[in-house]
Amino acid sequence: MNEPLNDGLHGQPHAIVERDGVRYTLLGTAHVSQASVDAVRDAVGSGRYDAVAVELDAQRLQALTDPDALAKLDLIQVIRSGKTALFAANLALAAYQRRLAEQLGIEPGAELKRAVLEARQRELPVHLIDREVGLTFKRASSKLGFWGRAKLGVGLISGLFAADEVGEEEIEKLKQGDMLESSFGEFAAESPQLYETVIAERDRYMAARLRETHGDAREVLAVVGAGHLQGLARHLREDTEDPVAQRTALEQVATKSKVPWVMIVITSLILAGIAWGFWKGGVAMGADLLLQWVLYTGGLAALGCLLAGGHPFSVITAAVVAPLKPFRPGVPTGALSALVEVHQRKPAYGDFMALRDDAQTLKGWYRNRVARVVLNFMLTNIGTGIGVWIAGFRIASKLVG
Repeated sequence: MNEPLNDGLHGQPHAIVERDGVRYTLLGTAHVSQASVDAVRDAVGSGRYDAVAVELDAQRLQALTDPDALAKLDLIQVIRSGKTALFAANLALAAYQRRLAEQLGIEPGAELKRAVLEARQRELPVHLIDREVGLTFKRASSKLGFWGRAKLGVGLISGLFAADEVGEEEIEKLKQGDMLESSFGEFAAESPQLYETVIAERDRYMAARLRETHGDAREVLAVVGAGHLQGLARHLREDTEDPVAQRTALEQVATKSKVPWVMIVITSLILAGIAWGFWKGGVAMGADLLLQWVLYTGGLAALGCLLAGGHPFSVITAAVVAPLKPFRPGVPTGALSALVEVHQRKPAYGDFMALRDDAQTLKGWYRNRVARVVLNFMLTNIGTGIGVWIAGFRIASKLVG
């Protein structure tokens, strides 16, 4: 598996797998190593390969190669399509990568970018074999359960505002591991479900993509993080399932029930509690329960929006729509508040261009209008959630008492 190569890659971690008439050379790289960049340049330039595959999806490739990628983002569509949380997760990843770049003097993923640029320069086919980051996040989230998702969310939010240098131990892990795994920090090591989705599943996915996309090529160079090298080689040798079927299965996300049972139960309890208050205690008690519900949900949602530096109209929107939360399942209060924020304070081109830099500091999050919309979405939803639980507890206590 580690036979010497004749293309300048001596000493670099690699594996060779021959299957179905195709010779796959898997080059394991460190995402923060200039040596890996040089090795990729030498390998692609050797003339030995007639196709190059890289551990990227289309979105990550665009982020690496197109400096205007963020400026082309339709923020309103992101909010309306329910992808604000995913956008925030991607910002956390981008902020983490930017801190690494500033600390180490090399852009994380530079070797993957070099592989694509060198291959295009030589007019070699380029195959993007990694799964879309959004799908990986969704599949990880669906397997974690409520508290696991909460821990993951807290970890990602803390990553948004962390300004400390990345520790030596973490850097060493990154040199031998995977960017997504490192971004999740210690939680990835503690969660078998997360490791399975972020690492093991992607090994199988990339093996399937290699078998699916090699075309007429007989010598394929695959540039992947060193953490994927052994698993990818094993699946590439041993998997027998049809690659298209395997890829499709690994792209599926468990669909939630279309019937919002949780919201139906919450709504029923709230309505029953308030109705019981009117019936048992009269108008005064019923009105008091209703007022507590409105004050706690609307007040804390508005407070969250205010803490995010929201526009006054965004704060008012949060206060008005939060009490109606049980009656509009699937539409977060933060999404409506964020939409108002976008319309009232339209992000400029410069906000998008400065987003990766501004996302590294708390001050930058409040200065940048794009980042502040995301902050508005998160803090308004957190305020609404806290308000629902406090109001529900207060109503229940009042009825029991």
